[in-house]
Amino acid sequence: MSKLEIRDLQVSVDTEDGPKEILKGVTLTIESGQTHAIMGPNGSGKSTTAYSIAGHPKYTVTGGEVLLDGEDVLSMSVDERARAGLFLAMQYPVEVPGVSMANFLRTAKTALDGEAPKLRTWVKDVNGALDRMRLDTAFSARSVNEGFSGGEKKRAEIAQLDLLDPKFAILDEIDSGLDIDALKVVSDGINAFSGRDGKGLLLITHYTRILRYVQPDVVHVFVDGRVAESGGPELADELEANGYDRFLHAPLA
Repeated sequence: MSKLEIRDLQVSVDTEDGPKEILKGVTLTIESGQTHAIMGPNGSGKSTTAYSIAGHPKYTVTGGEVLLDGEDVLSMSVDERARAGLFLAMQYPVEVPGVSMANFLRTAKTALDGEAPKLRTWVKDVNGALDRMRLDTAFSARSVNEGFSGGEKKRAEIAQLDLLDPKFAILDEIDSGLDIDALKVVSDGINAFSGRDGKGLLLITHYTRILRYVQPDVVHVFVDGRVAESGGPELADELEANGYDRFLHAPLA
């Protein structure tokens, strides 16, 4: 069993007016075999949590800690975090002109495993992952995300998740911009990953629609850089029905 622990995480960003505190003490724990969802209004710190765990240089951790199986994640470089078993799917995946999907994925897999995958089986694995995401195998020869539609980028992210097979996946608004068919394909890919032994998932979303397909064990409501409340899937249903009003106009626990 693996465990990702976020303890009293405090994060700021630099602005023209000086540092601005975004996270004000986030604490939550995800164990392998669990799916956690983070929901909350805009600006509540959902994406900041994801990018801080992954090591984005824009965010400065001013307090707290993040532990993966007891190891200090925050002391690791970005590539060390990936090798330790963390994966981040971004809300806006970047384009990498001149680097093919096939080369990118094989290089990443080699870095994670310490040896290059056998080419014959790797081509089969890549084509299988693309096919499961309803992406033509020709995508493997295209530059990473260049010219991809929004939905194709998100499906490519889940194909990467499938192939790189981390311990914990953090998916930042993977459902944004997806039509209903693409949402189902992406959700099937997420469920296939989380159904593997020893996997944990942190899903950040604005909407409950993806939670109809990807069932969370725990839902966390973020407000003003903190966890305002945690509960089961019924908490997401309450948010769908009533919004965030009671959290925004009540003192935090």
